[in-house]
Amino acid sequence: MHKLSSIAATAAAATLLLSACSATGADTDDAETPAAGGEGGGGETLIVYTNSNADGRAEWLTEQAAEAGFDIEVVGQGGGDTTNKILAEAGNPVADVVFGLNHMYFSQLVAADTIEPYEPAWSGEVDPDLADPSGEGYFWPLVQQGIVLAYNAEVYTPEEAPQEWIDLWNDERFHERYETVDGLGGATTQLIFAGILDRYKDPEGDLGVSDEGWEQIQGYFEHGNPSVPDTDLYLRMAEGEVDMGQMFTSGIPSREEEYGVDSEIMRPEFGIPFAVEQIAVVKGTDQADQAHEFIDWFGGAEAQAAWSAEFDSMPVNEGAIAEADPEIVEFHENLVQQEIDWEFVAENIASWIEKVELEYVP
Repeated sequence: MHKLSSIAATAAAATLLLSACSATGADTDDAETPAAGGEGGGGETLIVYTNSNADGRAEWLTEQAAEAGFDIEVVGQGGGDTTNKILAEAGNPVADVVFGLNHMYFSQLVAADTIEPYEPAWSGEVDPDLADPSGEGYFWPLVQQGIVLAYNAEVYTPEEAPQEWIDLWNDERFHERYETVDGLGGATTQLIFAGILDRYKDPEGDLGVSDEGWEQIQGYFEHGNPSVPDTDLYLRMAEGEVDMGQMFTSGIPSREEEYGVDSEIMRPEFGIPFAVEQIAVVKGTDQADQAHEFIDWFGGAEAQAAWSAEFDSMPVNEGAIAEADPEIVEFHENLVQQEIDWEFVAENIASWIEKVELEYVP
């Protein structure tokens, strides 16, 4: 098994750790019931938008927030879809807090004046270079994720495996052996396309991308194996339908254990896209104080250490890093981060996705 798989066995400790950090208990069997006492101090239900809700994250967060005294409702969608939802609700917001989005999306929300500054109690425990680059404190980092191609290690050795994304469609050995995703609203898919198209910048090209760049996107869909609704990539790998596909690093250990697949990740020399998941207050919330308290709790070292243990994620909070499994920390520290012009990407990603949907998705 992949060296991270053993970490999944320690996940149960996270719930105990986080529960012990709560000021008073709440009934976790009924997370929709307003919690009394605790750090949150009651109030109406907080609406939390996120793209980090998969693999039981929404349920776990709802239960642990209730233990800490917060009554929350998690609304999960892909990163692009979550961003578009907040933009559409500008001036009449439904959400109180948003987390999980990366710089690319939050820069759009800042430009549209849909989130407001707040300095969390733990702001001094994170690297400010990972937060809002304006220094105004519109959003703050929680988790780092590598966006990778995971492949079945029983099918390919590291030398035989693709060395970068474009190998998948330019090398016949990999044709129809990699999973393609046609639902383009998710952050993972958009970051992969961003990492590809950024390498083909051309001010004279369509949407700032050269013809060669768009040929890569065409090749991706022409030679891939389309994803199957409600069927996990790792299940398809276990059954031999495909050998590889896109994945976020924290999603690997639990899937290896669940589906019995020993996997590795592609490691391009120029690196992989990194997503630094952030958290912010939605502008116009009528529960600003409660939103601030929730952010103070969730981004704190104890909560983030528990989240890391439960979901194999790499925290940003220094206190949480100290408590994280050393294998998780070492794994992420050894990943090479691809240099991407995020300003260029943020300006164009919506138009790129529209073009891909209209011209390339089968």
